[in-house]
Amino acid sequence: MTFKSLRLAGLLLALCTSTAISATPVETAQSLSGNFLAGRSAAQAKDAASASAYLEAAMKQDPGNPGIIEQLFLMRLTNGNIPAAEELAPQVLKYNSQHRMARLVTGLKSFRNKKYAEARQDFAEAAYTPLGELTSAMLTAWTYAGEGSLNAALKELDKLDSNENFANFKSFQSALIADYLNSPVRAEAAYKKAYEQNATSLRIVQAYGNYLERNGKFDEAGKVYDAFLAKTDNYPLIAKAKADLAAKKKPEAFASTPERGVGETMSSLAAIMNDDQSIDIALLYTRLAMDHGANQVVTQIMLGDVLSGMKRFEDSITAYQAIPADSPLRPAAELEIASNLQQLDRNSEAEALLQGMIAKDPSNFDAHVSLGSLARFSEKYDKAIEQYDAALRLLPSIGKNQWRIIYDRAICYERLNQWDKAEVDFRKALELQPDEPNVLNYLGYSLIDKKMKLEEAIGMVKKAVELKPNEGFFVDSLGWAYFQMGDFDQALPHLERAVDLKAGDPIIAEHLGDAYWRVGRKLEAHFQWQHAKDNKPDAKDLVRIEDKLKNGLPDLPPPVKPADAGAPKATNG
Repeated sequence: MTFKSLRLAGLLLALCTSTAISATPVETAQSLSGNFLAGRSAAQAKDAASASAYLEAAMKQDPGNPGIIEQLFLMRLTNGNIPAAEELAPQVLKYNSQHRMARLVTGLKSFRNKKYAEARQDFAEAAYTPLGELTSAMLTAWTYAGEGSLNAALKELDKLDSNENFANFKSFQSALIADYLNSPVRAEAAYKKAYEQNATSLRIVQAYGNYLERNGKFDEAGKVYDAFLAKTDNYPLIAKAKADLAAKKKPEAFASTPERGVGETMSSLAAIMNDDQSIDIALLYTRLAMDHGANQVVTQIMLGDVLSGMKRFEDSITAYQAIPADSPLRPAAELEIASNLQQLDRNSEAEALLQGMIAKDPSNFDAHVSLGSLARFSEKYDKAIEQYDAALRLLPSIGKNQWRIIYDRAICYERLNQWDKAEVDFRKALELQPDEPNVLNYLGYSLIDKKMKLEEAIGMVKKAVELKPNEGFFVDSLGWAYFQMGDFDQALPHLERAVDLKAGDPIIAEHLGDAYWRVGRKLEAHFQWQHAKDNKPDAKDLVRIEDKLKNGLPDLPPPVKPADAGAPKATNG
């Protein structure tokens, strides 16, 4: 299982690294405004190294400018230069006392220096959003832990009762703090509660199992590990913990110092910020976690994932490459490196990496699947099928988690015009995952396009649209179904909405053009076909679209008249 699939499953993985992204030298502008604007532009483009270089130059030209100070503070933090960010944080707060990230940086610096009361003041000032309240309460609890006060720490965590979404955070942090302060009764109760609330959280499973082992409850620890492995396809860190348990290797305490506890806090928070709107904040929280000793290897994996999510693929590769060769997570890191290489159109390097992984370990299921997907994206469908088959042969049986491989293999068969095999695989994938909208849509659309089993097909597409009403491809499939059935008026609103949802897709625009033609709106049809052409369709699709622009659609055949019933029969009179 790759790291990304674990993240999608909602596992709380820690973030921690001391590696900063090295800046590529850039030629800065001569003017203050030029450097500042170039820095902001680079920041918006996720080019943090260039942004920092421009902003550093602007800072030298105007050292007291609040806007430059704030932007440079954030860039330093983004790049992992914590000491440099700490230097600027007081200046940011001078102009904006409510700047949350500056408050956190200042508070964490005080925490590191064991100035816990000062840290609490900064954390309190940062608690003016739901995320700020959650962050502040957990960090403040660790300041009390640093002072040896369990009751004060747990009382601080009681503030999280105001939001039911914070319950699991409260339980886990209570367990870590009680464990650190040698209160086994409270620690075990809190660990158990956290585990009951989220038994699929990697960090909770690791910490709970770790606690049980250190307290001699080896059978219980084994059961915790086994339950996790049964659900997550033999995740390597838990597999290693189980192996160490069998070898009777006593683990180190999970959060052995307040510093490590803060690292876990920032890690857990960063792990939940995995969407486009919060990924920038995830990276900042990651960088703050870097300085506080959370698990180095797991952190490095997550750093790579965050950077990949920001489309900083080269930087992501660098983060993954830092995983030690002997780490249980090295294979997962190499899979992600291959994925990033593919994003950079370096397919031959990705293929060589995956082939090397398979040469070292022919039983590497994920490497076979990744190599199959790489071949599929390169339109080498025969090779893709070979790799998917090789992966499936490694399994004792095909379970519901394998629906995606079956589905991807079905796509390959469909592209090779082997529809009989494709349909079998599509239906098998649907059997394994009955409500998977991608399978419903692809199978339904394919049947519609072939004018086969239209009633069943339109039912599949309708269900896909119900499950994902704002997915343009699904809405297009529904409109195209009505078009194929000759109900052009019914097709039109769905196809118009599909174009609104996926304005840059050439085939969806072509479909709308076809519908406009059939209802007599030929000028609009030409506009949509031209739009389809301008959106760079595949070569074979381009030929078809250009023919429509030149000749329109052929006339529909006349409706079939009922067969002549002959002369009326005489009746008995």
